[in-house]
Amino acid sequence: MYIQWYPGHMTKTRRQIEADLKQVDIVVEIIDARIPIASRNPDIDAITAGKPRLVILNRADQADPTGNRSWATWFRKKGWSVLETDAKTGTGINQFSQVIQGVLKEQIARWQEKGLVGRPVRAMVVGIPNVGKSTFINKVAKKKSAKASDRPGVTRGKQWVSVDRSLELLDTPGILWPKFEDETIGMHLAFTGAVKDDIMDVETLGCHFMAFLGEHYPQTLMQQYKLPEVRQRMPEENEVAYGYELLCACGAKRGMRISGGEVDTERMSRVLLDEYRGGKLGRFTLEQPPEET
Repeated sequence: MYIQWYPGHMTKTRRQIEADLKQVDIVVEIIDARIPIASRNPDIDAITAGKPRLVILNRADQADPTGNRSWATWFRKKGWSVLETDAKTGTGINQFSQVIQGVLKEQIARWQEKGLVGRPVRAMVVGIPNVGKSTFINKVAKKKSAKASDRPGVTRGKQWVSVDRSLELLDTPGILWPKFEDETIGMHLAFTGAVKDDIMDVETLGCHFMAFLGEHYPQTLMQQYKLPEVRQRMPEENEVAYGYELLCACGAKRGMRISGGEVDTERMSRVLLDEYRGGKLGRFTLEQPPEET
């Protein structure tokens, strides 16, 4: 499984963030609520240590509400504030400025004591490509100030965006890719469409996603693909083999057959991923918070 990695860009972006931290009061980290581990760069914690943090669980409307609550609790235990949003529709965006003011309440009071009345809060917005960072900034600022695109790394350089008199955002380049040592990270990014499907054979991807649904959301498969039942995977059973069995069952129900009557599992895989990304299958959280040791 090969994923393009950008160590040169990473180093440059990291240096830029470290330099710009002196100019900001708070770091706003945008992550995908469906894949909170895969959609964040683990180095961000070290790079921005010491600054107040607000974690934005974006696309929360596509994640399992129970998962959103679990992750919000987990991040808050780290001492960070959390806001659930959907940048595309604007859900939760109106609370953003208010939450920032709440997090920095004591800091703002100190400014006022020093006579710095009206000093705007400066927030740095960070996030890996395709978590909806530019769309989020545009919704908050109510204008097309940040370039939004499905293509990773569209935000090339830093840019300041004025929201109102009390808040300014510093947009940073979205090339802080997570580390891909763990194959699951790349797979989860591929499930959600954050990286291109060609990082992995689409059929293999479909098998893994089917196995996930079979284990965690069997009712979805029964309702969406009219399966009479979904058996649970045996502990010793291979995940891909289990997922392939479900792909065949769902493909047969949809009448996806090739010459000879065999189920077209590649086509079924593409349909599965398209329906998931289009929100037709329901709300799923693909990752659970790590156990605290």
